[in-house]
Amino acid sequence: MPILEVNNINTYYGGIQALKGISIDVTQGEIVTLIGSNGAGKSTTLKSISGLAKVKSGSIKFKKQDITNKPPHETTLLGVAHVPEGRRIFSNLTVKENLLMGAFSVKKKNIIEERMEMAFNYFPILKERLDQKGGTMSGGEQQMLAIGRALMMKPELLMLDEPSMGLAPIIVEKIFEIINQLNQDGMTILLVEQNAYQALSIANRGYVIQNGEIVLSGKGYDLIENEEIREAYLA
Repeated sequence: MPILEVNNINTYYGGIQALKGISIDVTQGEIVTLIGSNGAGKSTTLKSISGLAKVKSGSIKFKKQDITNKPPHETTLLGVAHVPEGRRIFSNLTVKENLLMGAFSVKKKNIIEERMEMAFNYFPILKERLDQKGGTMSGGEQQMLAIGRALMMKPELLMLDEPSMGLAPIIVEKIFEIINQLNQDGMTILLVEQNAYQALSIANRGYVIQNGEIVLSGKGYDLIENEEIREAYLA
């Protein structure tokens, strides 16, 4: 049974239609990835789900509840965490303060401490840099902080937008290892990623977006073997 159901959504930026009838679903426990070229509509799909972009028509349901055009803070409280492209950490705040921002709705100190320890289990470097300002960290460390901040919400669906962007290959490998581990530990993940091979290698299923439309979908390994996909995105 899908935890997320996106049905025929159309999203515009002013007069420009970014999404043209996008329909995807994500089942609990899956990694589902969206691949496509720059400007295809991948990030807009995530923004439409989280409420950062307004959907003109169509519907989005999370755990059977209609969340179409709900404000981002409401979708977050329902269990959808969105790690945006470019990380968007608070540069002038410390690592600890950034993490605490992710637990904005949690009142009990012991629960906040438990979630922080959980983040440290995946990203030990954050514990070492607890009092360091986020803006002084490397790109890879900032990406770890952005994901760690999202984990503080204890989400049921984690949406990651281009987590490997601008990172060195060795750090990309580490990030994908952690994404895979999160999934093995029970996290449902919707992943947008330019590195199509890396994404499809860990994904249960994938969707290919071109010009705001889904043009192909299938199991991750089937898409890797698809000749058109190999030529367009894996060459």
